[in-house]
Amino acid sequence: MPLPILALASDHGGFEMKALLAADLPLLGWAALDLGTSGPGSVDYPDFALALAQALKEGRAERGLLVCGTGIGISIAANRHAHIRAALVHDAFGARMCREHNDANVLVLGGRTTGPEIARDCLRLFLETPFEGGRHARRVAMLGDLGEK
Repeated sequence: MPLPILALASDHGGFEMKALLAADLPLLGWAALDLGTSGPGSVDYPDFALALAQALKEGRAERGLLVCGTGIGISIAANRHAHIRAALVHDAFGARMCREHNDANVLVLGGRTTGPEIARDCLRLFLETPFEGGRHARRVAMLGDLGEK
């Protein structure tokens, strides 16, 4: 049985963290689809948010991980796409809740604001935590409706 695929993308501010987390994916039971960037040279984060959004829309990955310096810019860019529910998290609680209550399909981290062990915990919880559904399903559906308006 093939592993589920996590699309990863970052700008230069998140390049190191993305590489660190990509190395952990096989241990977590996931395969990586690395969409760049491939080095520390300055690039524009909206381009990488777009690449990840397209990969999810096309079904090339089940979920995504985005990283920029703070996570703020790349999360704003990702959430411009109606099918993306990108959650910028800073701790394990946020990583768990973004899945349980919001069915987030993209985890966003700050490469310059989040330590490596916290980032690893966040990724693990994001990948392991199922969507709770129930009363939250109606709200998540409303998010999709907003993107269509």
